[in-house]
Amino acid sequence: MTIKITGSGSYIPTETITNNDFSSHVFLNEDGTSFPLSNDVITEKFYGITGIEERKYAHTGFQTSDMATIAAKRAIENANIDPETLDYIIFAHNFGDVKKGAIQGDMLPSLASKTKHNLGIKNPKCVAYDVLFGCPGWVEGMIQATAFIKAGMAKKCLIIGAETLSRVVDPHDRDSMIYSDGAGATILEASDENGGVLSHESASFTYEEANYLFFGNSYNKEHDPNVRYIKMHGRKIYEFALSNVPKAMAACLDASGIKIDQIKKILIHQANEKMDEAIIQRFYKLYNQTPPEGIMPMTIHKLGNSSVATVPTLYDALLKGEIENQEIHKGDIILFASVGAGMNINAIVYQL
Repeated sequence: MTIKITGSGSYIPTETITNNDFSSHVFLNEDGTSFPLSNDVITEKFYGITGIEERKYAHTGFQTSDMATIAAKRAIENANIDPETLDYIIFAHNFGDVKKGAIQGDMLPSLASKTKHNLGIKNPKCVAYDVLFGCPGWVEGMIQATAFIKAGMAKKCLIIGAETLSRVVDPHDRDSMIYSDGAGATILEASDENGGVLSHESASFTYEEANYLFFGNSYNKEHDPNVRYIKMHGRKIYEFALSNVPKAMAACLDASGIKIDQIKKILIHQANEKMDEAIIQRFYKLYNQTPPEGIMPMTIHKLGNSSVATVPTLYDALLKGEIENQEIHKGDIILFASVGAGMNINAIVYQL
């Protein structure tokens, strides 16, 4: 028995926010003082570091579970399965359903339960639950689903990654330009075909690293101190990722028995273009090699960082030929990898 992705789907919001749309923002330092550079300089430097030109925001009235439902329906249709035969719905997110302009996330019932309801699934043995694991949540959901299938507890699982980060950002924080919205979903099934999930690796670093990403007050000191936003220690995250993600990827690859030159693509969390490039360089350096050209497809330039949605939406776009000069085929070996709040890291070696 192998464990394979038999269907994928995604939902990319329709509202495009360019870097120029931040020209009227009042960016402040952490202490509330005015930032010394013009917004034109800020956005230019931002683009040079992150590679982000545009990002997608969910339209008013559309929430995380709504996007997830569309992505899930598309994955179910792509897999050509009856949703009533699903054993698990595993939904990775971090903030629940957040209405535009609201200050409270809604996770009651769980987003997995909401999505199961939206899909009209009646089978009570289809177990629906949420995963809060930072940006690596979808990859972790895939690892959990793999374990369920290996243990004989499931045959078919729906794994979703969806988020509306645009609704939990401080408009006075330059980091707010990083974040975006989106949803991706996959069907993972027991299969008689070759390939599938070959190995996986997960780790949580919480001693000194737990609060590298956190909820904090607005940089505008006149804002309500009880309303908090996603904040991060960017330099610490960058150094942490470069030190730890390549080693986790290597451990996963070594466990699979696959050689590094057999990898066709690396699908890494779309967090920051320069950081992702540096991670790939360090990963290949562990094997005394340099990365092949085109090894790392990117969607961050137009889609931004949608947290748990970046890897499944990237996979769906790549599989369906929607990324210029990038393609994958049956039998190809790919490496999924992610890093995020927790601080958590994970990876999967997978053969199509």
